[in-house]
Amino acid sequence: VCLMFGLFSLLRMTSDATVTNGYTKHETSSKKEWVRLNVGGTTFLTTKQTLCKDPHSFLCRICHDEQLIDSMRDSTGAFLIDRDPNYFSPVLNYLRHGKLIIDKNLIEEGVLAEAEFYQISSLVRLLKQKLREKDEGTQSKRTQQVYRVLQSHEDELTQMLSTLSDGWKCEQVINIGSGYSYECNQSEFLILASYQLDSTDNDQSPNKFINKLQLP
Repeated sequence: VCLMFGLFSLLRMTSDATVTNGYTKHETSSKKEWVRLNVGGTTFLTTKQTLCKDPHSFLCRICHDEQLIDSMRDSTGAFLIDRDPNYFSPVLNYLRHGKLIIDKNLIEEGVLAEAEFYQISSLVRLLKQKLREKDEGTQSKRTQQVYRVLQSHEDELTQMLSTLSDGWKCEQVINIGSGYSYECNQSEFLILASYQLDSTDNDQSPNKFINKLQLP
């Protein structure tokens, strides 16, 4: 009985010892995981677990590098980072939940610059892919082809082709046989010409570009 009582007392003492200032050791440890960042004068509150989602990032290193910890704090103990706080927000939120959400007032190139600074490789790859897809989509919408079919006699063909200018390109020459006049034995040709219409031009009327083709 004495042995059991002594064991019970020891367990109770151990349990009581885990409580410090109203927090258990686990709660105290979790509390220590919170980190404050002073980014360009704006304070952000997050955890070491969030900052270390990418273990090779700058944000993870500042949590573990003792030299950085001692030299990069403000008077409140927050880590000092001289970067734009507006562009830091989408970077931090990406680390929190793995989704890239960019405010409409921000540009993707700016977020990419921050992701590269903080050395978050997965976010850098994601942003570069989005910018590449955006550029390809813009490029495809930027141009359209305008076509024109010209008819020419055989003796005028060379001169007709030489008049293609101002961006017009000969796509195909088709021999359609002799003309309608029985007095003329020359062959007739159809010339298929194309022009690449740029949507950045203020006047996108196809007639504007068709008129650039000088006929003989």
